[in-house]
Amino acid sequence: MNPINSSAIEAIKQLKSYLGQHIIGQEDLINRMLIALLSDGHILVEGAPGLAKTRAINCLSQGIETNFHRVQFTPDLLPADLTGTEIYRPQTSSFEFQKGPLFHNLVLADEINRSPAKVQAALLEAMAERQITVGSTSYPLPELFLVMATQNPIEQEGTYPLPEAQLDRFLLHVNVDFPKPEHEKQILALARQEALGQNTNTPIDNKPIQQSAIFTARKEVLNIYMADNLQDYLLQIILATRQPQAYGEDLAQWIQFGASPRATIALDRCARANAWLAERDFVGPEDIQELAFDVLRHRIILSYEAEAEGISPDYFIKELILRIPVP
Repeated sequence: MNPINSSAIEAIKQLKSYLGQHIIGQEDLINRMLIALLSDGHILVEGAPGLAKTRAINCLSQGIETNFHRVQFTPDLLPADLTGTEIYRPQTSSFEFQKGPLFHNLVLADEINRSPAKVQAALLEAMAERQITVGSTSYPLPELFLVMATQNPIEQEGTYPLPEAQLDRFLLHVNVDFPKPEHEKQILALARQEALGQNTNTPIDNKPIQQSAIFTARKEVLNIYMADNLQDYLLQIILATRQPQAYGEDLAQWIQFGASPRATIALDRCARANAWLAERDFVGPEDIQELAFDVLRHRIILSYEAEAEGISPDYFIKELILRIPVP
């Protein structure tokens, strides 16, 4: 199967072009959202307010034939506010399940660390199991189901940090930075156009791509070729987070817990999706290296010594990549 000649790649390119016209200066975020979509995973986005995180997932929902729901996480949010609840119907003297926001295709969990552990657990369970159980009945979630959760790194007061073990449920952890000055100038122009009600739409607004194109693309991504030596290279990166002694005693002192096998699967899927988006039918070392940061930064736990030295997860991952021989 050659993904370069498929109709699916044309649909995704159309979607990427649409997103690029509406989300300016955040090419990495757009790319990672598409990779999560193609890899059938969820994404955690961390960045300061006003960096188009909410706008990004909203535009993604407009570009695909899906339904979308935004949930603002607050300290008084309850698990049933996400999953739904059973409502008593006097007319029939029976209970009827009223579905919650998680039954939409795309869900934005805005400021996920603002809600307590029970609410976070309800969301993460749905993400992992792809179903919601109420009483003795389980309700399957849509086949196309993507959660994009956001965190604000500025304020820590009144927040409930996600446990490291639960962070592992996210396929990617993306850090979003401020746009470049030239991009911010374009953002100003776009904001003025939208405030004036001028037409900033593209043809995809009137004809979103079908979900079937996403499912076709996912199959093609899984068929992307990865050489055996590259697969071994990918495994070496993951294993080095658990036993880094072979690459330096300093690395061994910096790490407390390494990445799980879920990270191996995630890096494999994401590297293939990155190659597919580049219209290549094979995975290169650069695909693995580029996605390693977003796949691993929330899956490794650094030691107290590393924190005392100011070592960040990204620095640790960078050192690993520099020291592991590339095939």
